[in-house]
Amino acid sequence: MRILTNLNVDWIGKRKLFYSISGFLFLIGFINIIVRGLNFGIDFKGGSEIVLQFEKQVNISEIRSYVENIGLGNVEVKTFGGETGVLVRTEEQQIPSNVFPTVVENVKKEIEKIVPGLPFSEVERTSNSIAYSFTNRDTVSTILNKLNLAGYQATKESEDNNKSQIQINLGVSQWLKENIRDKVKNNPFKVLKEDRVGPKVGNELKRDALLAILLSLVVILIYLAFRFKFVFAVGAVVALFHDVLITLGLYAILYGVIPGLNLEIDLTVVAAFLTLTGYSMNDTVVVFDRVRENLKLHKTLPLGEIINKSINQTMSRTIITGVTTLLTVFVLLIMGGDVLRAFAFTIFFGIIIGTYSSIFVASALVYEYAQRSKKKVQFT
Repeated sequence: MRILTNLNVDWIGKRKLFYSISGFLFLIGFINIIVRGLNFGIDFKGGSEIVLQFEKQVNISEIRSYVENIGLGNVEVKTFGGETGVLVRTEEQQIPSNVFPTVVENVKKEIEKIVPGLPFSEVERTSNSIAYSFTNRDTVSTILNKLNLAGYQATKESEDNNKSQIQINLGVSQWLKENIRDKVKNNPFKVLKEDRVGPKVGNELKRDALLAILLSLVVILIYLAFRFKFVFAVGAVVALFHDVLITLGLYAILYGVIPGLNLEIDLTVVAAFLTLTGYSMNDTVVVFDRVRENLKLHKTLPLGEIINKSINQTMSRTIITGVTTLLTVFVLLIMGGDVLRAFAFTIFFGIIIGTYSSIFVASALVYEYAQRSKKKVQFT
């Protein structure tokens, strides 16, 4: 299938218009990043990651509705390892202080239900645990077993003067269980693991993600410098910076403005940005390949005409590839749900801005360099 086979547009002659469009988009995005900032996910801010294992298949949308408004801030829910596993991520590393008394009260009720009338007293309380002392040592083992079967993390701490002390760890998972248990009575579940991501780890991930993107651009610069010429490599990498920064700006612009697009930056989005750089680079290399071929075939033509001819000749391929990819990603954006929305959105918008930059930015910068340096661009 071929379209636009006889296209004859002076793209280079319109380059200042495209510079203005790119500059406007970049400026709006940059202002929003500075003023409103970027919203980072749990991967970068820190938080808790809990894996729940159910006996039967679960409805992720229902589980998400159960935990969205229980005082844990932004909560991310997705399937884990199959239809019975659920991964819950929250920005909280411990039970919120306003919720903690409720959890403690539930623990006391559970103990009183196990051994009605047994006297016990609280001996210690921290932000994520509570310890009780029992005068009747003979029943402590029963209490421990029943508490652990009920989903609590209880251990025996000490035993002296005919008293026994047990400690119960109260993580975010405990609050999740208490909010889900009554709503899924016919589908028992247990906590497989609970991991916490501290702010230090989050900052390290943020640094590593930035390094991954920067190193990918450096490697692309070196590759294109060998494959074409250094000026082509610079034009391509500047276009990639253009794509990433404008897309980041869009994240800052849309957050809190359009329902459903309150997107946070996490490791999945970083993967989307790396995918975006690869896609955009592929488009740019296709145009550069045609420029190189035409420079060899039409050695007397001005560079501007060569670049226009190359872009016009590859426009059919660019549009067909871009539209078919956009259709696929659009389905993912609409049907992929909350978990894949940020990834799909980044790819969807990135394809549009990446196609734009490969046509209107990368090649135009090569032409601009040749005009200002008065050097002839040629391949032997």
